[in-house]
Amino acid sequence: MRNSSRSEVDPFIVMDVMQAAAAAEAAGRHIIHMEVGQPGTGAPKGAAAALSRAMEDGPLGYTVALGLPALRARVARMYGEWYNVDLDPNRVVITSGSSGGFILAFTALFDSGDRVGVGAPGYPSYRQILGALGMQPVDLPAAPGNRYQPVPSDFAGLDLRGLLVASPANPTGTMLDHSAMSALIDACRESGASFISDEIYHGIEYDKKAVTALEITDETYVINSFSKYFSMTGWRVGWMVVPEDQVRVVERIAQNMFICAPHASQVAALAAMDCEDELQANIQVYRANRALMLDGLPRAGFDRIAPPDGAFYVYADVSEITNDSRALAAEILENAGVAVTPGLDFDPLRGHTTLRFSYARSSEDIREGLVRLAAFMKAR
Repeated sequence: MRNSSRSEVDPFIVMDVMQAAAAAEAAGRHIIHMEVGQPGTGAPKGAAAALSRAMEDGPLGYTVALGLPALRARVARMYGEWYNVDLDPNRVVITSGSSGGFILAFTALFDSGDRVGVGAPGYPSYRQILGALGMQPVDLPAAPGNRYQPVPSDFAGLDLRGLLVASPANPTGTMLDHSAMSALIDACRESGASFISDEIYHGIEYDKKAVTALEITDETYVINSFSKYFSMTGWRVGWMVVPEDQVRVVERIAQNMFICAPHASQVAALAAMDCEDELQANIQVYRANRALMLDGLPRAGFDRIAPPDGAFYVYADVSEITNDSRALAAEILENAGVAVTPGLDFDPLRGHTTLRFSYARSSEDIREGLVRLAAFMKAR
């Protein structure tokens, strides 16, 4: 059977690493997981309890395409609580995870062949989703001196129809401050490019609060998810905020592509937003793990890193160790029992000399992983 050219997307390498780690575990080995960007905790207890009550009350069916009104209102209220932004709930769209948000945003904003800039290193599925939709992702190699975040000069004259940025970023954890975010938004406005802000790691910050694009402009698509801060990866529910005149555009696409986000997940997500004590306890674990990583990775020999402002990743330049990060990751898994992600996922041009380490799991696992990494590097 003939396949479309749009189907020729690259594999998500971290998933291949996960598979190799799972095979090692099935063979009886104890693997420390530093490869996957998934909280080690489950959904807040209040979320599961709310869903249990809802299931006892009656069947869960379709919701309207834009999502449960109560959840949209609660998300809007959060922007007031977190950022002092007065947000109209009608601009909130509940999605099937952030991935569903990206599909809706790209479909609403861009035509086949349009060029959309994405920072490199960056989340690999940006490129793959754009490609699968017939658009042209344009990698913007971000400089280490800019903490791997794009700046206006990186895309000047490139004739982009859109720019997608992430803050805190995956894989680096670095953030854009108000000035840097404003500069990017202004550059997009001047060139006629749409601006999309991936804010999926908001809430997981350490020394200062992340800046939402909505503090600067209403002419933006903001995409977020319950997967990270709210610890609900498997529930596949997220949201996005769009300009008022874009709501009906997105609604029509969502009705046909997704019908709605899972009703059960929306019920749980609404309750999760009021489980602040439990969520903040998770953040304290990430904070402790970050300190362990920033101390332990350099001791192990991975000392060329951009200290993360948020999220739960450390991105390391390993060019002095290898020019084949995929082979190095395989060697670490085989000999140290630690799963890490090669940078090729995030930066096709330079990722052969970088690794991403996730510290989303328990502090006990992080300590053990760092001991193993140090022993591996000493023996190598």
